[in-house]
Order: sequence, then structure tokens, then C-alpha cells
Amino acid sequence: MMKPRAILWVAGAVVACGSLLTAQTKPNFSGEWTLNESKSDFGPLPMPAKFVRKIEHNEPNLKSVTTQSGRQGEITTELSYTTDGKECTNTIRGAEVKGTAKWDGAVLVIESKREAGGQSLTMTERWTLLEDGKTITVALHMLSSQGEADIKMVLEKQ
Repeated sequence: MMKPRAILWVAGAVVACGSLLTAQTKPNFSGEWTLNESKSDFGPLPMPAKFVRKIEHNEPNLKSVTTQSGRQGEITTELSYTTDGKECTNTIRGAEVKGTAKWDGAVLVIESKREAGGQSLTMTERWTLLEDGKTITVALHMLSSQGEADIKMVLEKQ
């Protein structure tokens, strides 16, 4: 029979190991990522001619710089979040964007909302790093006064 002190030590060790396993389920998205057009689906929206996302992820800080080009020319967007669910404010093309980033297990969920030209746009992104560590899938749901759209982006590490 174990002594009470030994039981407490074992219980503490189990809790500590459980905390380490939980911490390890949060992937690191750092790197330069490009869009794999053949695996992505932009639904009703046009596929960008170019899409590159550079991510600096030092938990809980996340910085994303995305450069894409299409019919409207080249656009670079820089966004910063903390993954603890606290609201962050960014600016996209002169419009203020308020958003949060938080973990849902190993999936990073980024929710943002902005007003532009009298229109509101709400976006929810779900980032998943695949086991190979070289592929991110981004499931994006957009909701505006003009309707809803879902996009699936597959990004590959360079």
C-alpha cells in the first residue's frame, strides 16, 4: 500500500505530465507559406494569382503578413494577435479590424469583424497544421450583409 505522501507525489507527476502534453498540442505556425491552388477552394470568389503568408509565431504572439495579388493588384496585409483570446485591433486598407485568436485543441480559431463602406464583415478562420508540419489548412467562413461564403486554403511551407 502506498503512503499518502507517495500518492500525492504520483498525482502531482501525472498532473505535470498532463500539462506538458496539453502544451505540446499547440502547433507552431512559423514560416513562409504559399497557396496550393489545386487543393484550395475559394467557392464563389476568384482564386488569387499569388498568395504568400509569412508567419511569426512565438506563443502567445502571432504575426501574419499576407501578400496576395489578383484583379485589384497586389495587397499586403499585416495582422497581429495573441492566442489567449484577448481582443486585438489591426488595420486593413484603412479600416479598423477587431479580432481574437484562441485555441480549440490543436486548431487556432481567429475571429474578426470590421466595418467598411457601410458594410460589416465577420470572418472566422480555423488554422490546422497537418502532422507533416509542412501544410496548413485554413477553413474561412465569411459573413457580410451581401451573404456568406466559405473558403478552404491549403498552404505549403517553403
